[in-house]
Amino acid sequence: MSLTSKIKQQLKAKAHKLKPVIMIGNNGLTDAVNKEIERALHDHELIKIRIQANDRELRHALLHEICHIHKAESVQVIGRIGVIVRFKSS
Repeated sequence: MSLTSKIKQQLKAKAHKLKPVIMIGNNGLTDAVNKEIERALHDHELIKIRIQANDRELRHALLHEICHIHKAESVQVIGRIGVIVRFKSS
């Protein structure tokens, strides 16, 4: 599923007031982090993730990997914060 620009705009507006619920530190994408991401997506659909890596390309690669693993879509990346969404199936 690909998000349209109108839907992305709406999701960015909703995400603006959210605080990061997942923090990815020096250990990277561990099993525990993946479990927390799964729980957060199940509970909220739209979440913010803070990635502490200094390398911009690494942050983007981690976010891409997270989206692939959890079947989510990237909404926005600003600095060290990524916003992803996974809609619940009806």
